[in-house]
Amino acid sequence: MEWSDRIGRRIRLRDLHILLAVTQAGSISKAAEQLAISQPVVSKVIADLEHALGVRLLDRDRHGATPTIYGTALLKRGTAAFDELRQGVKDIEFLTDPTAGELRIGGTEGLLAGLVPTIVNRLRRRHARLKFRVTQAPTIAAFYRDLRDRNVDLIIGRILSPIADQDLSVDILFDEPLLVVAGSRSRWLRRRRIELADLIDDPWLLPPVGSVGAAIIQETFYACGLDFPQAHIVCDSFQMYAVLQATEPYLAMRPGSMMRFGVKHPSVKILPVKLPPLPRPVGIISLKNRTISPVAKLFIDCAREVGKSFG
Repeated sequence: MEWSDRIGRRIRLRDLHILLAVTQAGSISKAAEQLAISQPVVSKVIADLEHALGVRLLDRDRHGATPTIYGTALLKRGTAAFDELRQGVKDIEFLTDPTAGELRIGGTEGLLAGLVPTIVNRLRRRHARLKFRVTQAPTIAAFYRDLRDRNVDLIIGRILSPIADQDLSVDILFDEPLLVVAGSRSRWLRRRRIELADLIDDPWLLPPVGSVGAAIIQETFYACGLDFPQAHIVCDSFQMYAVLQATEPYLAMRPGSMMRFGVKHPSVKILPVKLPPLPRPVGIISLKNRTISPVAKLFIDCAREVGKSFG
């Protein structure tokens, strides 16, 4: 039998859905319960799939069921097929009503506190029925799995290095400056020009080591021939930074787009510190082999528009 016949006559989306449910539940019995069908029906579907493909898709024992390398390969493509169908339905809804649609975005805190709300608000003013689901994570890498699993449609964030992953596409928006900020009571506000070396011994608020923010700040200090400063408080919340800087002379670094587009905190002031012009690209990451939705295209076009004005 030809492969086209196997796919067209022997493999159905319902069968792939059941196989996926078994691997996610970890057993045939649990999957049957979740799907509200009998266990023999689930077992027969899996057996028919294995017969049609000529390979074992699941390893079964008394502990449950786990996918074999063949099962994993089929599910990887099956997930993409389900996603394309879901995207197709969304495209039809968008074509029926171009003012409606939904986009799932992943991003890091600095961009979610300034750039992303600006893009979303601009799009919502043009298309009032658009919906957005936004997820925050400490690193861009943390989103790669969600992107590949189709849990988010695109990622927006700092690109620390060229992405070698062949399945990912990067659209650079702009290079974002880094700014040194202090509380309104800081003694440094009286200075017109400050070197980063002058601030090395001051109390710093810094993100956790290993995060995107820490890597960028560390790169900045190293480029000035300085060691990474000692953190008096380690925290990855810009909101907490603002509260702390309102009453104490802490120093911190913030993304330029956050200071441009984000909520203005009276207690946070930009210091006139000259930093080296390091490339700090901000971009949108998406899957190369995934059909981009009309709403995602609207978002990317608007992001370029906002990024161009910022640059």
